[in-house]
Amino acid sequence: MKKIIITFLLSAGLLASCTDLEVTPTSFVTEDNYFVTQDDATASVTAVYASLSLDPGEQSLFGRNLYFLTDMGSDYAAAGVSATNPQVRAMSSLTHDATNDRVQVAWRQIYNGINRANVSIDNIPKVSGSEVIKTRLINEAKFIRALLYFQAVRLWGGVPIVLHEATSINLGDLKTNRSTADEVYNQIIKDLTDAEALPKTYTAADAGRATSGAAKAILAKVYLTRKDWPNAIAKSREVINGGYGYALFEDFQDIFTKTKKNGKEHIFSVQFEPNQAGNGSSGSTFQATSFTGFTATEPADIVSDVALFYDIYAPGDKRRDVSYAKQLLNPATGTLYTFPKPIFKKYLDLSNLATPSNVAINFPVIRYADILLSLAEAINEQSGPTAESYELINQVRRRAFGKAITTPDASVDLVGLNQTSFRAAIQEERKKEFVQEGQRWYDLVRWGTLVTEVKKVTAKNSVSERNNLYPIPQSERNINPDGLPQNPGY
Repeated sequence: MKKIIITFLLSAGLLASCTDLEVTPTSFVTEDNYFVTQDDATASVTAVYASLSLDPGEQSLFGRNLYFLTDMGSDYAAAGVSATNPQVRAMSSLTHDATNDRVQVAWRQIYNGINRANVSIDNIPKVSGSEVIKTRLINEAKFIRALLYFQAVRLWGGVPIVLHEATSINLGDLKTNRSTADEVYNQIIKDLTDAEALPKTYTAADAGRATSGAAKAILAKVYLTRKDWPNAIAKSREVINGGYGYALFEDFQDIFTKTKKNGKEHIFSVQFEPNQAGNGSSGSTFQATSFTGFTATEPADIVSDVALFYDIYAPGDKRRDVSYAKQLLNPATGTLYTFPKPIFKKYLDLSNLATPSNVAINFPVIRYADILLSLAEAINEQSGPTAESYELINQVRRRAFGKAITTPDASVDLVGLNQTSFRAAIQEERKKEFVQEGQRWYDLVRWGTLVTEVKKVTAKNSVSERNNLYPIPQSERNINPDGLPQNPGY
C-alpha cells in the first residue's frame, strides 16, 4: 500500500499540551472540509495503517519500538553494547519504571493509531461514494483499532477505551479513565467481528490491507489469550478451512524474503519499504540495530544467551539459520565472515547488506504457522492431544526440517505425548518459530511462565511478577492520576 501520513488537528485523544505561541492560520483543514470524497476516506484509512509503520523522528511501533516490550522484555533478546540508551538498557534488564521513554512512546504510538482509526470511523459515513467501499474502509479501521487495543490490553491490562475522535481541547474533556481488561476485550471482539465482513482478498495494488481472514486470525489469538478454548478452536478452524488459500511456505526463509511479501503464509503483515517517508528511522530499523556490518562490534539487539536460544535447535532445523546468523558472506570482499556471537537475521535484507537503513522486510503480525500452533494448543488445553493437534504441530516441524509438510515423517513427527508434554512441545516450537516476531513476552505471560523462564538468563534475574504487565506511563498519570491507577510493582 502507499504510505500517506495525514495529520489531524486533534491527533491525541489522551495527551494534551500547551503553548503560548499565537499563529493566524492562512488555511485550515477540518473534518468537515476534508472528508468529502471517497478518495478522502481511502487516504484517511491509509493513514491508519501508517500508524503501525511510520513515526517520523522515532522508531515506529512495529518497526522496532514494540520489540522493546514484547521481545527485549522477555528472556531471549537483550541490549548489546551498541545500545547506549539507558532507557533501552533498563528494558533489557527489566529494571524499567513508569518514566521509561520506550514504554511512553509505545503508549503514544498505540493511541495515535487508535485515534486515527476513530477519526476515520466517525467521518467516513458522511463522504460521498460507494456504500460498499465506505463500509469496507470503516471495517479496516476497526481492524487496526482492535489490533492496537489487543497490544495495549496485554501490555498494560485494563486501559482507557477511546472510540471517538476528540472534539474538545479542554483537558478535563480529554481525560479517560482505565476500563477493565474484560471491557477492553469486549470492544476488541466487537471490532474484529465487524471486520470479519472484510474481503477475503484484494488486488495486487491493495495487497497488505486487512482481510476477513486476518480478522478471524486475530480473534483466534484473542480467544486463546483469554483461555476461551472452544472459541479459539472454532475461529482457528474458520481461518484454516475458510477458503483463504493460506498455507505454510515450503521454505522457512521465504517468510522474510522481500520478493515474497504478502504470500500464502502472511495473514497480516505491517508493510515496510526502504526509507519510508524519506526517513529511515521512521520505518523499520531492525536491520540497522541487528547488524552493524562485518565487524566484531556487537549490535544493539542481541540474543541474551547463546546456549539457551541459539544452541537449542536440533541438527537440520532450518529455523536457526534463518533466525540467527553466525556467518554471513561479505558481498564487498567475497569473504565468509564469522561473528563473535550470532546476530538476529530475520529482518536483514540479504540482497542489500551494504545499506542497513534500507529495510524492506515486512513485519508478520500473524501468519499461518501461528494459527496452526494456536489451534493445536487450544485443542490440547481443552481435551489433551488429538490426531488433529499432532498434525498441526507436525506440519510446522516438518517444514522446519525441510520435509514434505503434509506427509507424515517419523524422523520429526511428535507422537505419544500426554497433555503436559504436548503443552511443553507447543511452547518449545513457538520459542523456535517466532524469534523477533513480537510473540515471546505475550506467550510467556499467557502461559504464566515469564518469571521462571526469564530468571534462567543471568542478566535478567531481576524479573518479578510485576513484569507480567508494563507500567502506565507516568506522563499519562500526571494528567489523570485518579483515573489511571498504576499497575502493581511500579
